[in-house]
Amino acid sequence: MARPVPGATAWRLEIHDELGSTSDRCVEQASLGAEAGLAIMARRQTSGRGSRGRDWQDPGGNLAFSVLLRPVEAEGAIGLWPFVAGLAFHGAILPTVHDPAQLRLKWPNDLLLGGCKTAGILIESGSDAAGRWLVIGFGANLRAAPSIAGRTLACVADYGTVPAPETVARAICVELDRWQAVWRSDGFGSLRAAWLERAHPIGTRLVVRDESGQVEGSFVGLDEQGMLLLGCADGLKRISTGEILLLDRDAAGVSGRAGT
Repeated sequence: MARPVPGATAWRLEIHDELGSTSDRCVEQASLGAEAGLAIMARRQTSGRGSRGRDWQDPGGNLAFSVLLRPVEAEGAIGLWPFVAGLAFHGAILPTVHDPAQLRLKWPNDLLLGGCKTAGILIESGSDAAGRWLVIGFGANLRAAPSIAGRTLACVADYGTVPAPETVARAICVELDRWQAVWRSDGFGSLRAAWLERAHPIGTRLVVRDESGQVEGSFVGLDEQGMLLLGCADGLKRISTGEILLLDRDAAGVSGRAGT
């Protein structure tokens, strides 16, 4: 685990046997004026939420964890927090994986093992009398991956040593401080470079789906605002939102075509 960063957040970790949603609990506490650094983990979560309105299923033994922050960055910087959170999550999971090359970031909020989703991030924001707040939810398949029709998911147990969820939660807090410090001292360019080093490689074939349809192309990188750059037959496209499916999974040592 990385050493604590000087001037780091005063983290306060609460561990519950069961909660409906760790993120909902953080949002509730934010509305009551809770300070930055509240971190809530549940050994079992019954109403977890994933990206794009999906339920996050928790068969037990996995990570259900959320943190409350009070960002000092400009409101327009909210779109860059997935990169801070993704790098922190990657750093917390990496020591448990036998082959580091198997663990990859996928834009904007996922971690992959062997080309299949193993973890995800959900970010919510708002404001109250105490100022702006940010809640980051982290969910990871540590011990087991749920069975979901039409999707292939991975768990850490298949690729490494299963960590205790609270160990990962504490590591995330340390890594969040680390990457916030990098962002504030070196700017988004340093985050972008670090994120790209840990993502599926340039040239990976992707499909992007949104409400208007889908587009296929090759991963070119990220722009200065964190948008995904997709090389398509009719030119370069900047993607600000959408569901990303990997057509090439060789980035994580898996050959063939599959959706993730």
